[in-house]
Order: sequence, then C-alpha cells, then structure tokens
Amino acid sequence: MTTPAQSEKDRVVIFDTTLRDGEQSPGATMTHEEKLQVAEVLDDLGVDIIEAGFPIASEGDFLAVNEIAKRSKRAVICGLARAAHKDIDRAGEAIRPAPRGRIHTFISTSPVHMKWKLQMEPSQVYEMVISSVTRARNYTDDVEWSCEDGTRTEHDFLCRCVEAAIKAGATTINIPDTVGYTVPDEYFALFQMVRERVPNSDKARFSVHCHDDLGLSVANSLAGVRAGARQIECTVNGIGERAGNTALEEVVMAMKVRNDVLPFWTGVDATMLTRASKLVSAVTSFPVQYNKAIVGRNAFAHESGIHQDGMLKHCQTYEIMTPESVGVKQTALVMGKHSGRHAFVHKLEELGYQLGDNQIEDAFVRFKALADRKKHVYDEDIEALVDEEIATAHDRIRVLSLTVIAGTMGPQSATLTLDIDGRHETTQATGNGPVDATFNAIKRLVPHEAMLELYQVHAVTEGTDAQAEVSVRLSENDKTVTAKGADPDTLVASAKAYLGALNKLITKRARTKPEAMVGP
Repeated sequence: MTTPAQSEKDRVVIFDTTLRDGEQSPGATMTHEEKLQVAEVLDDLGVDIIEAGFPIASEGDFLAVNEIAKRSKRAVICGLARAAHKDIDRAGEAIRPAPRGRIHTFISTSPVHMKWKLQMEPSQVYEMVISSVTRARNYTDDVEWSCEDGTRTEHDFLCRCVEAAIKAGATTINIPDTVGYTVPDEYFALFQMVRERVPNSDKARFSVHCHDDLGLSVANSLAGVRAGARQIECTVNGIGERAGNTALEEVVMAMKVRNDVLPFWTGVDATMLTRASKLVSAVTSFPVQYNKAIVGRNAFAHESGIHQDGMLKHCQTYEIMTPESVGVKQTALVMGKHSGRHAFVHKLEELGYQLGDNQIEDAFVRFKALADRKKHVYDEDIEALVDEEIATAHDRIRVLSLTVIAGTMGPQSATLTLDIDGRHETTQATGNGPVDATFNAIKRLVPHEAMLELYQVHAVTEGTDAQAEVSVRLSENDKTVTAKGADPDTLVASAKAYLGALNKLITKRARTKPEAMVGP
C-alpha cells in the first residue's frame, strides 16, 4: 500500500479519457445527461484531468465539454483537437468556462500515418506541430501535445517534434502507443531515450497513452511511469477503440498494492472505483467481464475448496487487497418484499450506487415490483435493475406492455404497446419464435433498417424465477450500438434491450465524426 511519505516527484497525474476515447468504442455512445453523470463521478473520484470530448466532432460533443467545464469542481477539463486551427479554436471555446482548462492537440508522426493517413511530408508535420501548439496557447497555458502512433515513429523525428512542441509552449508531452504495438521494455526505453535526447525535456511532464491490442496496455503504462512519465491516460473499465485503453482502476491499484516496486501515488479515491465502474458499464451497456481485475464480479470470489479454506483461515492467503479498498462490500442476502425504502437506499450505497432522489424513488418502485414476483432478491438483481434504470432514463421509446403467444402450434405472435415520445401505440406481429415476433412488432411501430448483430441471454442469479439479462447489438450503416435489458420475463427483457439499442441509434444518428478523428 502507499507509504506515509509521498514525494511530489512520484505523483502520477491521472488523465481520464472515458468520455472521449472510451466513447469512441463501437456501441458505447452516451447521451448528454449520461456524460454529465460520468464527469461528476470522475471529478469526485479524484482524477486530475477529464478529457470531456472532441468539441469539433459534433454540436453534442461541444455542448457536453462546455457544460462539464461549467460544472467542474476539482478536475482540469480538457478538449481534444487535431492540429487544424478550426479544431483548436472550437476546443478553446468549449473549455472556456472551466476554472482550469486544457487543450490536447495531436498529429500523426509515424511514417505509415504521415504517408497514408495525412499524405504529408515530415517537414509539413513538423511545422504543424509548432503552429498547433502556438495556436492552443492563445486559449490556455495548459497545452498537451501528442504524437499519434508515437511508438512507430522514427526516433530522430520524434525527438525533433517533442523539442519543438515544448519550445512552442506545450506543458505535457504524450507519446501514445496508439495501436497497442509496443511491449514494456521497449516503451520504457523509448521514454528514457526521448527524455535524455531532447534538451528541454525537463520543462514538460511526459504522459503515457496505451491501447490494449496485445493485452499490454497496463504493463506498458507502468513501464512508461518507471521511465519518468508522470501522467497516465486511461479509461474506466478500460473501454476504448478496438481492444480498449489502459484501465484506470488497474493502474491505480497496481501502484497502491505494489508500492514497494512501483513507488508512485495518485490522488484517486480507490474506494470509489467500483461505483465509477458500475456507472460507466450502465450508461454504455458494456458489461464488465466477470474475471475483470479489480472491479469484475469474480475479483473477490473464491470457489475452489483450497481457496475457500485458505480464505477462512486468513483473507490474505488469496486476496492481495481488500474488497473494501475498491468500494466492494461483502453483503448478505437480506432484501425482499418487506424491505423498506431506508434499507433499500442503504443496500444501494453498499453496492456502490449514489443516485438522485428521483432515481432512488423510481428504482425503489421497480424493486418492490420485482420483490413481489421473486422469492429472493439478490444483490445482482438490484444491480441489474438499477443499471437498466440509469441506462434508460432518457429513452424516447419504452415498453408499456407485451403479450406473447408461443408454443409448438405456431406461428408465434406478439402484441406490443410502446410509449413513443409520449404517444401510446400498439401493434401485433408474428415471427419464427417469440423473440422474432417481438422484434417484428417493434419494427412495425419503429421502422428502421438496423441489423441485429448480437442477441445474448443470461440469468442474473440462480433459480427458475431469476431475472434474465439480455444484450443486443444493432448496426446501421457505420454506427454500432449495444444495450441491455433485465426482467424476470425473458421476452420483456429482450424487448427492453432492443429498444435500448434503438434509442441509442436515434441519439447517434444526429452525431457526425470529422474524418480521421480517432486521436491518440
């Protein structure tokens, strides 16, 4: 764990890009309100910088960054910008209300990116490094510069660009492993080389930004810190482009638990990690894998007899950190139809949720309805119920009623009533099975061309009365969205999940991406 004496030179700044790089993960679109929720939790969590979005990408992104900038309590609010002046100007405008704002500008520096993506000569890229940083300094003295695809950049050119960026006024230099290509020893040597060769390297903080294409993002990030970097760019649950980004919760806990070999510290309140994980999972509909380090359902579960025996004798036999240290409570099954509102709120807090009064009231009503239908209400049932409530809070289309006729005599049919922007509409449809009939009914009421790419069902808990949790992935043109629905009735859960995805598509249709927007 962290030592009592914490030197400032060993302080690692946490730069969270869940709302930017995380949201670029296919299917992870968040609404405006959801972004504000996540930003508030990140601020409370103690991250140092929140990269709130890419202001030039869309009006929605601009408004989100601007509103988060207005609401920031502690964190620096950052907007991403390509090297183009219009990008930088838009980012500067977006972060203006923040007590502390940052512009993060980037340009590709690797031979393959310069030749094929930018179609520019190195000399042109070099000039754009200088002009972009100089432009950003007109808006803030906190400017970060990134060399996209830095780990595949020629060393001489990389050093020239870093030196120029610092000379132009960049205070943070990020060398990202954009495509998840490097390995720890190589990344360590890269930072050592740049810091030694660049004459003005002591005038900037160096940053790591790693992707998980080879499953090495956390190891690479920590290698960069060991080599002198003092900022880690990461996301909650490791969500992000392709295989994802460095997981915030993993690097934070690695430095806490193994402070003997990683003698660094952060300002993150680790007891809020589970809460942040649950919120991000709920708003993106990206389930956290059961065996995910730190925040996965099985992270503190022990099934084998040997492990259980060891745990009963002493918890440190098989646990290197306590569940409480990351905000997980070991709770008994005590909730049922006779449980009151106070007990329910207490249970939510134990599970890592902090909801507003209206959200609590809605969740409590749904809990009581669920408790009337189930013999036992498990923690996992409550989590599924609350996660769905968070994810669907701003949906334009909702299920009001569903009746399905199924069995061997077919054809199977579904009668469905939806609330569509306040209007109640009903239809009946048949299909090749009850799920197909239900989805056909939805298509009648909400015409669309989206393709169903994934339909997955699993039981939240054990027993024949267990809630079903359904995951649905829809694609439309180049847009992909994922959503979850939970209900003791599998068909109702299916309808909720499908509509959740449609609601996200509706949101996403209004958003556009500028070309080559990916970023570090």
